[in-house]
Amino acid sequence: MPSTLTSRRPALLLAAVLTVALGLVIHFFVPGDLASLIADALYMVLVYLVLAFILPKAGRGWIALAAFALSAAIELAQLTGVPHQLAVSFPPSRLIFGTTFSALDLLAYAVGAVAIFLADHALARTLRSTWHRPQSE
Repeated sequence: MPSTLTSRRPALLLAAVLTVALGLVIHFFVPGDLASLIADALYMVLVYLVLAFILPKAGRGWIALAAFALSAAIELAQLTGVPHQLAVSFPPSRLIFGTTFSALDLLAYAVGAVAIFLADHALARTLRSTWHRPQSE
């Protein structure tokens, strides 16, 4: 049975790369408010994946809460105007910090946190049952 830490990290990295790609496609090529909310949920998913990669022994629930808290803190920071000024001087920062506060973004982050927690938990259960399945002789 492979170590869960050695097999989980490459999977988290791949998931993060795919999440960034999908989020950028939605952000730049899909118009509308729903697409914006989906991109925000994916942003939260990415934060979860990065934290899970950095803290491989942390519990999934704590990672989901920390990812939501970090995402919410960045959203609330937009009320200060600092992210907007940063985006003026360095436009790519807009993709990370945003520029304008939206309470709906907080809802999207919550949905993203719950979705990635449930997906990660289900995947872990599936992998555990697959690895622990008795070998036929």
